[in-house]
Amino acid sequence: MYNYVVTAHKPSTVVSSVRASFSAPDETNLILNKTTRLEFYTLVPNGLKLFMDLPVYARISAMEVYRPRGCTTDLLFVATARYQYFVLSYDVENQKLISEATGNFKYRVGRPAELGVLSVMDPSCRMIGLYAYQGLLTVMPMVTNSGKQKQQLNKSSQQLRRDSRISQPVGTIQKPFNLRLKELLIRSMVLLYNTELPTIAILYEDSKNQCHIKTYRINLKEKECIDNPWKLTNIDDTSNLLVAVPKGGFLIVQSKTIIYYDGNFRPRQIDLEFPTAARGIAAVDDDGSRYLIGDVFGQLILIVLPDTGDLYTHFLGKISVPSSLLYLDHSYVFVGSHFGDSQLIRLRQDKNEQGFLLDILEKFINLSPIQDFCVVNLERQGQGQVITCSGGSRDGSLRIIRNGVGITVQATLDMSGINGIWSLRPRFDADYDDMLVISFIGATRILKLSQGEELEEIDQYCGFDMTRSTISTANIIGNLLAQVTETSVRLIDLNNQRVTSEWNPPALSKITVADINPTQVVVALGGGNLVYFEIKGLDLVEIKSTTLEYEISCVNISPLDINKPINSTVVAVGLWTIIGVQILRLPTLEIIANQPLEGTAITRSVLLTTFEYNHYLIAALGDGQLFHFIFTPETGRLSEKKQLSLGTQPIMLTSFTSNGMNHVFAASDRPTVIYSSNKKLLYSNVNTKDVTYMCPFRPTPMATSLVITHEEGLTIGSIDEIQKLHIRTIPLNEMPRRIFHQEYSNTIGILTTRPVPDPETGIQEHLSFFKILDDQSFEFYDWSEMLPHEWVHCLTSVKFDQEKEAAPEYYIVGTSFVFPNEPESERGRILVFHVDKEAEHAHKLRLVHQKEVRGAVFTCAPFNGKLLAGINSKVIVLEWNSQEGEEQLTEVCSYRELTMALHVVSRGHFVIVGDLMRSVTLLAYKETEKGEKMLELISKDYNQNWLLAIEALDDEEFIASDADHNLFTLRKNSDSTDEEERKKLEEVGAFHLGDQINRIRHGSLAMNNPDIEPIASRTLLFCTVSGAIGVIATISEERFNFLQKLEHCIDKTIGPIGGLTHSDWRVFQNEYRSREVRDFIDGDLIESFLDLPRKDMAEIAGTLGKKVDDLLKIVEEYTRIH
Repeated sequence: MYNYVVTAHKPSTVVSSVRASFSAPDETNLILNKTTRLEFYTLVPNGLKLFMDLPVYARISAMEVYRPRGCTTDLLFVATARYQYFVLSYDVENQKLISEATGNFKYRVGRPAELGVLSVMDPSCRMIGLYAYQGLLTVMPMVTNSGKQKQQLNKSSQQLRRDSRISQPVGTIQKPFNLRLKELLIRSMVLLYNTELPTIAILYEDSKNQCHIKTYRINLKEKECIDNPWKLTNIDDTSNLLVAVPKGGFLIVQSKTIIYYDGNFRPRQIDLEFPTAARGIAAVDDDGSRYLIGDVFGQLILIVLPDTGDLYTHFLGKISVPSSLLYLDHSYVFVGSHFGDSQLIRLRQDKNEQGFLLDILEKFINLSPIQDFCVVNLERQGQGQVITCSGGSRDGSLRIIRNGVGITVQATLDMSGINGIWSLRPRFDADYDDMLVISFIGATRILKLSQGEELEEIDQYCGFDMTRSTISTANIIGNLLAQVTETSVRLIDLNNQRVTSEWNPPALSKITVADINPTQVVVALGGGNLVYFEIKGLDLVEIKSTTLEYEISCVNISPLDINKPINSTVVAVGLWTIIGVQILRLPTLEIIANQPLEGTAITRSVLLTTFEYNHYLIAALGDGQLFHFIFTPETGRLSEKKQLSLGTQPIMLTSFTSNGMNHVFAASDRPTVIYSSNKKLLYSNVNTKDVTYMCPFRPTPMATSLVITHEEGLTIGSIDEIQKLHIRTIPLNEMPRRIFHQEYSNTIGILTTRPVPDPETGIQEHLSFFKILDDQSFEFYDWSEMLPHEWVHCLTSVKFDQEKEAAPEYYIVGTSFVFPNEPESERGRILVFHVDKEAEHAHKLRLVHQKEVRGAVFTCAPFNGKLLAGINSKVIVLEWNSQEGEEQLTEVCSYRELTMALHVVSRGHFVIVGDLMRSVTLLAYKETEKGEKMLELISKDYNQNWLLAIEALDDEEFIASDADHNLFTLRKNSDSTDEEERKKLEEVGAFHLGDQINRIRHGSLAMNNPDIEPIASRTLLFCTVSGAIGVIATISEERFNFLQKLEHCIDKTIGPIGGLTHSDWRVFQNEYRSREVRDFIDGDLIESFLDLPRKDMAEIAGTLGKKVDDLLKIVEEYTRIH
């Protein structure tokens, strides 16, 4: 079985961030570490602008920014979880990244540091320090001077690199060496400012859990670590962060106190009002006289370090719980978060309406950490929606995620037979619309917005011809209207409400198609005749006509020049007999481009439009095929052709704006919004079907709506923000841990935990809850609080009586009791709840039964009218029985040879168990003729894998993820004649994802289209700790073989990034073994083909014996599975 793995939503957590002048000397950049990606932003007057998103073939452990003497821009140092490093610079002239250095700091016999890789950069750029292994400091010396230093003072990093042929430039990383440290568990470390030798301060914890601070001087020349006499012993055990201060010394951040030791190690401190835990700290000033601190409760505090006197603080306001905090410039502060949305805030001098000294300017959606998710089809449109348990602490939330753009219905009208619709303004310069013109066969009807803001039909309007179908209508400059019917072009004066000019086609001719812009009109007649008009004063003036070789099916004269948005220099024409598009110059009607289109259906719609300063020609056929080209108006050149399918029915194209950005609505059986991001055209499905026409409608200056038509009538609605995935947030203010959708009661059940800090110690206790919400409105109905010290682990829904269709379903909650002095939980509960529907909007939880068990109930699942539960090291099967008038759960059998049963999945009478250490075990439930019931071992994986998630692909094959960020598939050896072989699950697929998967479930984000053959036989979704959502699609062997070749070609074209290769990155690797990628395709790499330059695409296509357009079509087909 072959699987295609692709990311539908990229990792969104911010692990760390740095500020730099990376892209140019005079620019302020923000660089984000998003686990396996680097994002580069530029600070601009209205916020942050993304200028580069870089996938990295590694998990990023640490980042540091430095500027060697003589360089005008900063360099970025990156260390990875596999102990590799690289240094990047940015070539401003060619606008690309350059790998300045690569290497590794792996130590074969070292024991990894408990807190991961810690990094420090010497303020004088003499060294980088890495603490990656216990008791070992890796030192990377840097070149600090050069024989040509004076001549190099103002050189760019690129010029310095060219000079390296003669000597190593300043800042070059030299060969690393290791220094032994006595300290094993280091919590934080810093290199201090203004020291003769690099001096490191280390905050560490000893074997008795006592905290101390030690300082060392590092002699780079002699490669030795020199004890510094200054140290602190037995400090507050809540100390978790050291911060080097530019004017000398460092800060110690504790839960109740912040202490500043100056350059002479003299302390000053301030006691905090409430105990807390700092999660991010940022220097505001270059001298370190002010710092921002963000804590675990989302409080932002300013601490001031005066030259003399006591420290003091100011409370600034509430932010997301930070994982990283950066002061950028001009009062802009970036809040990177793991548990909530990241934010760009701006500090202010006076308090706002909330009483805060800050404003949140922008939010960056973050789903991390996703603990669990469910897939639902709430709108019954054949498209799955994912609801995630996201975030934590006060930033916990549910996120409702669906593919595409939603339209919120505001009004509907039954009105069949519509063949065109347009919105009109009361005057040309008005910033709102007040009319809808609707065309039917042999008639036109007008709806006008009344003073009560309701649409009312009017019988006549300003000389409009209401007795014929309208082909096109629009507002014209000079406060005019133009209306085109098959028999005339009318120019109407809105001031005097009369027809001022009219043109009629010659006898026996009819107008078939037309288009209008503010100063021009183009109409087509039968026989390929094209007539061009200009508006001059109150007159419609025929300028030029021509006869084309073929019949005309559609025309468009949308202006492209943003400096002259009232007229066009070209007209685009779609043709009947020969499927294609021609572009003609205005006013001469000279053909400047002739573009055939592959297909058998006619060109039904053509549109000229502009996205991000690039001009495009878009053409749509009658069978759902869409083509687009980059268009150069000056020469008529059409380039970078792309083709895709948006359904099977005719497409009608219309431009509209949303949030100040231009978009195109493609009305069809699968309506789609076309938009641009980073100069790349993207396509988002619309959450409705079978749209025939669309027009934008702006009833007020501040409101933008769309009017869409279908066979039965029209719908007016507001449109979501245009993006690939639409994400809605339901705030919880606590951490959601598990979720399940129960269709029986139309509710969503969630398990949550809420931290409650002790007011004296600041130590957090946790309360646990089971809550239910309405599955449409997400209104909370009811909740049940767990007992003290009780944690919630699992949630499912079971219908015990399988024979009765109307039998009730029950929510099942599994818990454990956790006490400080117990190494593992000794007891837990299985709780059975029923949702009682008391009224239309009132659902109550009723605890039907509770069963105490010995151990923690880590997992549970329905099992053919029974319940499966994983309790510590065993899996049990329970039945729902009635005894002595009470219903209760009764254990009927169990399997006990496990370490810790974290996951159970059922497939028919088979049970797949995910064990903490012993990988996957396959069991079968059997009932003997004597009535005995048992769980029997069928086979197991004998490899040691620390399992995190499992799911059954089918009856024979299963997929799992482990704690080392790998995916692998296992298959039953059912056909083997060897009994021992049949007892083994064969590992058939292996792939390193690079992210921790918490849950895998069957489902899809894509719209189900029965008219198109699916490229995957099944799809699964997964969620990760970093906030990513991924798709696993099972594909045929033929598709796999082709994609494997394409994968190799793309990898060869892109090449290593920072010296890291794709082939090494995807190798399955854990503590015990490694193996090459097998039976998996990296969908992210495949789909990066769409971002390559055209010449690289052509080279790859040639290697595979394909045309570029055909290969583009194949890759774009795969993008539709997410």
